[in-house]
Amino acid sequence: MSEPVVITMGDPSGVGAEVTVKALADRDAAMRAQTIVIGDRDTMERAAKVCGVSLPILSPEDDGDGIRVAHVPIEGLPGEFGVLSPACGEASFRYIERAVEMTMSGKAACIVTAPINKEALNAAGHHYDGHTGMLAHLTGSKSSWMLLASERLNVVHVSTHVSLKDAIARATTERVLETIRTGHKHLKRMGLEAPRIAVAGINPHCGENGLFGNEDDLYIAPAVEAARAEGINVEGPISADTVYHRAYQGAFDLVIAQYHDQGHIPIKLVAFDTAVNVSLGLPIDRCSVDHGTAFDIAGTGIAKHDNMLCALDYAAKMSAAKRT
Repeated sequence: MSEPVVITMGDPSGVGAEVTVKALADRDAAMRAQTIVIGDRDTMERAAKVCGVSLPILSPEDDGDGIRVAHVPIEGLPGEFGVLSPACGEASFRYIERAVEMTMSGKAACIVTAPINKEALNAAGHHYDGHTGMLAHLTGSKSSWMLLASERLNVVHVSTHVSLKDAIARATTERVLETIRTGHKHLKRMGLEAPRIAVAGINPHCGENGLFGNEDDLYIAPAVEAARAEGINVEGPISADTVYHRAYQGAFDLVIAQYHDQGHIPIKLVAFDTAVNVSLGLPIDRCSVDHGTAFDIAGTGIAKHDNMLCALDYAAKMSAAKRT
């Protein structure tokens, strides 16, 4: 038997448990047997009840068909959905910590993360910008990148959860070049022999020869030239107001976005329920749903689980693809 995929339940007050039980209920018994949820057993049982899922909640070592949960005890969980709580932030961190330990030791093939709440996480004393930074810290990685993957548009970000001012400062030639290399390596691993990569400009119209800024000429263009010299099929900088349309129409396999909103807005527009968040540059494999905790509907059973299904499918592809 191969190593299982582990799902971290996310914030116990959010919709993570609900989308997890729904997604696993939609899969077959063989897939469920190869999946372990790291979280809170009581929360998973309540989620199954509100979602009308009749599968039993089992321990990882149990026989039979059901949803296997590795219970991580955390004191002070509110016991209800939709509550912002430091205890839930602590739980979110501990679930991810356990998943990293399993994957780093070879006991799990890939992590799929359900959503966490950054305010709750920070209230618990874990000061990260989200999953990507936390996973980089827990795995001892110097850098990491966020890829948003969908059927017709894939975007990897030079920076994510920082201010726009800081994002511009982080768009150095070295960081842009490393982002191109990282995206190229991942797409080759996923089966593309010669990925076609486009690099979005950081200024309107890529600065228009210095009229709207010179960052594209000074920092972005040299990174593209260096990547081309390494044999990577890359173009840019290309004006961000056209490059995503071109990629969506099939001209490129991947777009390098310079900052969070530049990459997230087009993905959310064309693949809101199906895009998968993938962490690149780590020694382990991790992907995630691309939505939040949705406290406003948590506990109602109405949260869509399409995104979790897509994340599980992507996790299966990564698990089958050899790391280099």
